[in-house]
Amino acid sequence: MVVAISIEAPLKFRAPGITLPLGLGIGRLVFRALNASEIVLAAATAVTFALAPRPRTATIMLVALAVTLAVQVAVIRPRLEARAAVIIAGGTPPKSSTHLVYIALEGVKVLVLVAFAVILL
Repeated sequence: MVVAISIEAPLKFRAPGITLPLGLGIGRLVFRALNASEIVLAAATAVTFALAPRPRTATIMLVALAVTLAVQVAVIRPRLEARAAVIIAGGTPPKSSTHLVYIALEGVKVLVLVAFAVILL
């Protein structure tokens, strides 16, 4: 899901008729849904880990994933949503590197998820 949404995000702006405000509005909905799904899956994995033996390294990675997701949802996404709201309303927000931080955290999540899967295999 993380990789698919990361590919979709910039592509939607290349579709015919998609304006920046419209693309941002779609993006806000998509990332809310993605993050909600990630939270549910992380919680289900945490419950499973609480009930069954698991490698310590996998537990550490699950915690790292949860922390990364929490930072994205609680700290970064609200800033991005506020910025998008300004653009959707026709304004021009000041320059910000918040989007790059979110992208970097998505990359971290993908790398940790791959390592997590390898360890659990």
